[in-house]
Amino acid sequence: MKKIQNYINGQLVAPLSGKYINNVDPSRGEVYSQIPNSDAADVQQAVAAAQKAFPIWSAMSTKERSDILLKVSQLIDEKLDFLAQAESLDNGKPLSLATHVDIPRARDNFAFFATAILHDEAPFHDMGGKGFNYTLRQPIGVVGCISPWNLPLYLFSWKIAPALAAGNCVVAKPSEVTPMTAYLLSEICQEAGMPAGVLNILHGLGPSVGQAIVEHPQIKVISFTGGTKTGEHLARTAAPMFKKLSLELGGKNPNLIFADCDFDKAVKTSVTSSFANQGQICLCGSRIFVERSIYDKFKTAFVERVKSLKVGPPTNADSRMGAVVSKDHMEKVLGYIELAKQEGGTILHGGERLYMEGEYANGFYISPTVIEGLSYDCRTNQEEIFGPVVTITPFDTEEEALMMANSTQYGLAATVWTENLNRAHRVANNLESGIVWINCWLVRDLRTLFGGMKNSGVGREGGYEALHFFTEAKNVCLSY
Repeated sequence: MKKIQNYINGQLVAPLSGKYINNVDPSRGEVYSQIPNSDAADVQQAVAAAQKAFPIWSAMSTKERSDILLKVSQLIDEKLDFLAQAESLDNGKPLSLATHVDIPRARDNFAFFATAILHDEAPFHDMGGKGFNYTLRQPIGVVGCISPWNLPLYLFSWKIAPALAAGNCVVAKPSEVTPMTAYLLSEICQEAGMPAGVLNILHGLGPSVGQAIVEHPQIKVISFTGGTKTGEHLARTAAPMFKKLSLELGGKNPNLIFADCDFDKAVKTSVTSSFANQGQICLCGSRIFVERSIYDKFKTAFVERVKSLKVGPPTNADSRMGAVVSKDHMEKVLGYIELAKQEGGTILHGGERLYMEGEYANGFYISPTVIEGLSYDCRTNQEEIFGPVVTITPFDTEEEALMMANSTQYGLAATVWTENLNRAHRVANNLESGIVWINCWLVRDLRTLFGGMKNSGVGREGGYEALHFFTEAKNVCLSY
């Protein structure tokens, strides 16, 4: 059985404890590899390696750093099919999704930030003949990056690429649920000629490895993507130490469907935004609010399209949905479906675990589930489920739609469907959401900022927001 290794000081190494954790293939429900059960001792080794490498990496020209990161991007592209197969096996997602979304985005993350540092500009302020001010942005040192299991290499690279591009050295922890592509990235970094200690990747559990990263006094910055409860704990640890924090947390995203929408496009895209990656994307629209005059028509068309979604083994070409990530997560999602029934919801489609045949018989599959008849403020409509479950609710006025959309503790993303330009801008302005898509979903430009309001997070990622987060800004004033 394959044993994944940590990546410390440019070398692939076993955990100091010699202990490992089972890694499960969710499509089959079987252990297929093992990962290091690392702890604070391994974190200390990684921090020491990063501290040693920092003077070398930070002193490189932006062009030199850019060339290495572009080489990483190139190697990801060359190994795209292999990495996609590994991602699909590790996560349970359809191979087609990993091939066309996850791995290309990881490649592009490295390429974007590698070139962004070549074009960044520093503010300069002339004081009218009396002197001037300019801003220096300098790397901070050793930073910590902790990423989730839903888009493993996609979001792992989203954090480490800007941190490295800015000149920092990184101690990173991928999710213990989906560690494989981060491990394979270790080998790519070796091949790309990245100096030893610049990037260190540690595998293990959150309470041991993650906590040790967050509380280590020499790690000055923490970038975390994950659940809101974990983010709360992380902030309680890091804030008294005055670490810089970027927290991308949960979401309970609304889709607002107005009667004047492009109906066919709204239906088609809403199905995708509800069930892509088995609903395991923080940006998925899990609450659909439909103007009452088209509610029945939309509901019928939506459910018919959901019925056509093929759930199956990730490697099957016709599988639109694969397995959810783990048995525990499957049971959590199924528990919410039972809660919805108790709260008075009607299951329009799905609502049960699905069983495949043959070698996939023990996999963690859930039918795409559509529920109506729930109040907007019930638990099912207020708490993040993070699975293939969506609710559908009618509204009568724009004001009512906004009230329901804004009623949760979250504020990450929202989608608005209308052909009325004034309404589109007005609703976007009044939504409590860090991202608003109008007549589209998950259209991403890497230059734009990304992040949520309320309990969906602190700070912004993406573009120069991410690059600048990993620097300290210094004003220099010269008077004459």
